[in-house]
Amino acid sequence: MRLPSRAVVLMAVAALPLALSACSSGSSSDSGTGAGTGSGASAEPAKAKDPNAALLTGTQLKKALAPASAFPAGLTLESDGSADSGGRFLSPAARKTGKPDCTRLETTSWIQVSGYKGGVSFAQNGYANQTEEVDQEIDAFQGTTATEVMKALRSVAAACATFTDTDAHAKVKLTGTATPGLADEAYTMTLTSGSWENGTTLIAARSGNSVVTVLSTAGGDDGAASAKKVTTTVLAALKK
Repeated sequence: MRLPSRAVVLMAVAALPLALSACSSGSSSDSGTGAGTGSGASAEPAKAKDPNAALLTGTQLKKALAPASAFPAGLTLESDGSADSGGRFLSPAARKTGKPDCTRLETTSWIQVSGYKGGVSFAQNGYANQTEEVDQEIDAFQGTTATEVMKALRSVAAACATFTDTDAHAKVKLTGTATPGLADEAYTMTLTSGSWENGTTLIAARSGNSVVTVLSTAGGDDGAASAKKVTTTVLAALKK
């Protein structure tokens, strides 16, 4: 608060002695009760807590992605599928409510089927050949959002129990199950269709404020083994 100059105070005393006396009688400065309390204009406001303080940046998450050695032989890195948020944090996006778009389960960034666009930081890439692919992504979220994302993904299994894919226009069946022992919590979904040569395994695993999502169509087991290997590799890197 800006204080009046000494000259203005002296003029006020000369012109209004009674008013000044009346006002001063209740003044904390005259009575001495306000001294040394640390309150008032001299008190410093509390510093707001940074909601991103404990989160990893996209640059750091990129280092936690599984290396090529964790992927099945014969798959190569897809350069156009590699991305991260760098050293800056993105603005958190509100969840899009309503019926989930089940066809997002066919995409590399399938975490968006939860209704959340993604984290405030992320890193992703994928390995593929002409018939198979394995994709990985890590998203970091503020507060308890990572837990909410996992809850939303579990609800997808019921909402998308059957849907039609975008390529073959074939009927797809989805089954989901909790997967203990991977992280703080994990959930696995398997997509199968009579029109596909092989199914797809999707694993979502939460480690603290980060959610790891992996998609795999590699192998004759609907991608299950390769998806689990990549997921466990990423989770181990996040704990270091």
